[in-house]
Amino acid sequence: MIVPRMPDSSPRRSRVALVLAGGAARGAYEAGVVEYLLEELPRDLGRDVPLDVLCGTSVGAINVCALAAFADEPRGRAARLVRAWTGLQISEIVRPDAREVLSLLLAFLGRGSETKGKPTRRRGGVLRAEPLETLLAKAIPFERIDDQFAAGRIHGLSISTTHVASGRTIVFVQRAQGGLPAWNADATIRPRAARIRAQHALASAAIPFLFPAVEIDGQYYCDGGLRQNVPLSPARRLGADGLVVVNPRFIRREAPTQDAAIDREQSFPGPLFLLGKALNAILLDRIDSDIDRLERINRILDAGSRRYGPGFVDALNEELGDDPIRGMRPLRAVLIRASQDIGHLSAEYVRSPLFAKRATGVAGRVLRRLAEGEGKSEADLLSYLLFDGEFAGRLIELGRADARGRHDELCAFFDSIGAGAAEVKG
Repeated sequence: MIVPRMPDSSPRRSRVALVLAGGAARGAYEAGVVEYLLEELPRDLGRDVPLDVLCGTSVGAINVCALAAFADEPRGRAARLVRAWTGLQISEIVRPDAREVLSLLLAFLGRGSETKGKPTRRRGGVLRAEPLETLLAKAIPFERIDDQFAAGRIHGLSISTTHVASGRTIVFVQRAQGGLPAWNADATIRPRAARIRAQHALASAAIPFLFPAVEIDGQYYCDGGLRQNVPLSPARRLGADGLVVVNPRFIRREAPTQDAAIDREQSFPGPLFLLGKALNAILLDRIDSDIDRLERINRILDAGSRRYGPGFVDALNEELGDDPIRGMRPLRAVLIRASQDIGHLSAEYVRSPLFAKRATGVAGRVLRRLAEGEGKSEADLLSYLLFDGEFAGRLIELGRADARGRHDELCAFFDSIGAGAAEVKG
C-alpha cells in the first residue's frame, strides 16, 4: 500500500513509532515481533499497521534500516527481515581478529604499544567487521531509504550512536522535511541530520570489545546503547504520538531455582560471566525506568486535564515556552519484551548436537568454550554472539508468540492512535 505525502496544510493524523533496542544476535527476537505486527495483526485490524517513525540502537538500528528501505512493502518487509536472520551462518559473521585479540591481551599485561596520530586501522573489537559489512550491503539497499522519504512512506528515522571522542550520544536523524526537529538542549545527547547509510547502522551496532568502532566524517562512533539503548526521546521529537517498544530482555519476577543460584555462584566472578551481565546492564536494563518515567508524565498530564480541562496541556506548554512537539504531551507506549531468558536458551542450544553439526569451525569452538565459561544454565555473553540462523528462528518464534500474547492490547493501541492524537492516553 502506497501512502502519498499529505500537504503541510492538511491536519496530520497521529503517528506511530517503532522503537527497537540493542542486543546483537538477540535482534532476531525483534524480527519476530515485527513480523507479527506487520503480517498477523493487520488481519484483525482490517488495515496495515502504520510505522511512521523508526528508531533503533545497536542491532535495533540495523533492523529499522531494513524496515525503512522496504517501506513500500508494508507486510513483505517483515518476511525479508526474517529471511535475513534465519539465513545467518556463524562462520560467516563470527570471525575473530587475531591481531586485535593479541593487542588487547598485551594491553591487559601492560605491554600494549601506543601509536600517535590517527590509527591506521579500526580498533576496539575482537571480531572482524568485514563479514557484517558484507551482510548489510547484500541485505539492505540503503539508498532506497531516500526514496521512501520522498514518497512520504516514512516520517522519521533515527540511529543512536556513541561518539568515542566525547562520550556523548549522537543521534543521526533523517526525516521527510529534512533538517532537525525541535530538540531541547541536552549536554549528553546531540542530534545530527544525515542521510542514513550503512556506516550509521554499523556504528550503532559496534559493541565495544566485540566489534570495532566506525569512522563517520573523520570521527569514530560505537554502540549507541552505552548511553541510550532505547531511543524513546528521538521518537517523541520526531513527532510520534504512540510508541511500540521492543526489548529482547527477560525480567525474572521470581527468585532463581536452587540449581540456577548455585550455578551463578560457581560462575562468579568468572570474566565471561561478568562480561555477559555487564552487557545486559549496559544494553538492556534501563528501559524499565524510561517507560516508568513516561507513564508518570502521562498520569500527571491526564490528571491535569481532568482537573483543569482539556486545555491544560496546551496552557502548560505555553507557560513553559514550548511548542507542541518539544513540549509536554501524552505519549502512549506498548512494551513487548522477551518472556523467556534468551541467555538460558542460548546455553541450551550451543550444547545441543544440532549446533555441533551446524558450527564445526573456529567460530563453533569459540562459542562452545564461551558456553562452558559462563555457566551451565545461562550464557548472556554467548547470546549476543549467536548469529546462527537456526537459533535466530527460535528467537523469531518467541518474538511472534510474545507479540501475539499482547494482541488485544496492540489492537486497542492502534485503534486509539487511529482515532487521533488528542485521544491518545497514557
